[in-house]
Amino acid sequence: MRSMTGCGAGRALRDGWEVTAELKTVNHRFLDLSMRLPRNISFLEPVIRETAGKGLKRGHVDVFVTVRNTESSAVSISVDGELARQYWEAGKAMFEAIGTENDLTVSRLLAMEGVTTLTEKEMDQELVSALCAEAVEQAVEQVTAMREKEGTHLKEDLRFHLDQAADLREKILGRAPNVVSEYREKLENRLKSMISDGVDPQRLAQEVAIMADRCAIDEELARLESHLRQMGAYLEAEGEIGKKMDFLIQEMNREANTIGSKAQDAEIARWVVDLKSEIEKLREQIQNVE
Repeated sequence: MRSMTGCGAGRALRDGWEVTAELKTVNHRFLDLSMRLPRNISFLEPVIRETAGKGLKRGHVDVFVTVRNTESSAVSISVDGELARQYWEAGKAMFEAIGTENDLTVSRLLAMEGVTTLTEKEMDQELVSALCAEAVEQAVEQVTAMREKEGTHLKEDLRFHLDQAADLREKILGRAPNVVSEYREKLENRLKSMISDGVDPQRLAQEVAIMADRCAIDEELARLESHLRQMGAYLEAEGEIGKKMDFLIQEMNREANTIGSKAQDAEIARWVVDLKSEIEKLREQIQNVE
């Protein structure tokens, strides 16, 4: 079992080009990759999506990628001497016109717009794409390791609440048969106090049968048991199980609601409230299962 929370980083360096990748993931219904790449490396997006998609199946993933050339010759500087001379002549003319000191220096001239031009070495897109795939793969491996570690804690917590829910189901199951017999006794005593000639056994049996049919929860308890067993099996399963568990928890909640509405018993009602609380705790944790 894996959670959907994790982070990881990767780095690949070859032939003067360095690519770093960082991934941060949180829970999401599907695999949602979010990346904001500079325009000059936007061609890496398909590579990132393909590589990340091989190892990650669900979760919102923030992707950060940087590319740089580590060679000293990666950037060349050229100077427009003619433009610099024109700046100098303009400064000299201003000095002659208004008498202001011409304080232009070489460093000031180099800072003038258009005088200095930086030219970066052309990017080898094929090489950079391969390095990006390596860096993202490393990051995915780290994310996966963290997700598996978090998944171990998730599994322990889910197992605890699943056992609690199973115990509550057993309590309800043991109490359910007594509800009808106690209702029969209460109804009989009530009718006796109202009717002096005695109670009609046939009518009493009919009333009890109607009530028993109305509050029968055997089927709901049986389905709930099946859901609990299946959820326990998912805890030991590999791969993408979060969606299945999320669907199953909805079914468990539906059975608990039905039991609560049908069971005409205060003690069962109290246990149902506890049961729904445990199911809600399961649901909250399952939201982070891959």
